[in-house]
Amino acid sequence: MIAREHIDRLVGSNANVVDSEGNKIGSLGQLYLDDQTDIPNWATVKTGLFGMSETFFPLNDAMTDGDDVRVPYSKDQIKDAPRVDPDDHLSEADEDRLYQHYGLAGARSASTGDTGTAGYADTDGMAGTEGYEATSGTAGTGHDTSGPTTDDAMTRSVEQLHVGRETRETGRARLRKYVVTENVTQTVPVSHEEVVVEREPITGANRGAAVSGSELSEEEHEVILHEERPVVEKETVPVERVRLGTETVTDEETVSEQVRKEQIEADGTGRRSTDRRDREL
Repeated sequence: MIAREHIDRLVGSNANVVDSEGNKIGSLGQLYLDDQTDIPNWATVKTGLFGMSETFFPLNDAMTDGDDVRVPYSKDQIKDAPRVDPDDHLSEADEDRLYQHYGLAGARSASTGDTGTAGYADTDGMAGTEGYEATSGTAGTGHDTSGPTTDDAMTRSVEQLHVGRETRETGRARLRKYVVTENVTQTVPVSHEEVVVEREPITGANRGAAVSGSELSEEEHEVILHEERPVVEKETVPVERVRLGTETVTDEETVSEQVRKEQIEADGTGRRSTDRRDREL
């Protein structure tokens, strides 16, 4: 159970509510105190889009875990709890339905000693009760129906939207080097020798060489033929350096969110009153 001294720290803190597996259910909404004992026994958790939905869960076995509130129930069990209007008070019928859903039949009488109902705990840790009537205090004082007597003015508040930025990882890029094979064709001129039979007539200049041998004989002459062939060599040479870099590109995104603000109206049957107020910022 949440200790009484922790109420002031939890109310309005928007602490995370986590289930028995450590999964976040939502943010803490309102705390409800028992009318008889002033002990917190119910709370709401804000779920859904923008936290607009509130679901009740019992605080009997809940405990604080740092800035979180840990409950011994699953996320689905809390989200499937009976829908109850999170006003300033829980009726006995509402509590009975909730106790039955969480399997805590009889827990109300065991924790409070009677069948007392639960009231909402405001930021001062005071328990409001349904049907509380304003006292006949001095002129100009008012009574907040969810809390103690106030001064002669109301405070009107608005929610302001603060949009920040965060950096997160969107992906990764890699350089990968691999080897491919391609055909390269080049034309190279080559030469070769061919046999050519040369004939010359007998003249006075070559007659001596012509008759130097026997008159009739057999002989052979040969020449060696040559040709050129392509010779291929391969050499590895560097051609460029490649690296990965990043550049920052700035875009604009439009953020839409709902904000709430309080409005104050004056009711009465007397003379027409003039609303004097400063310019709203």
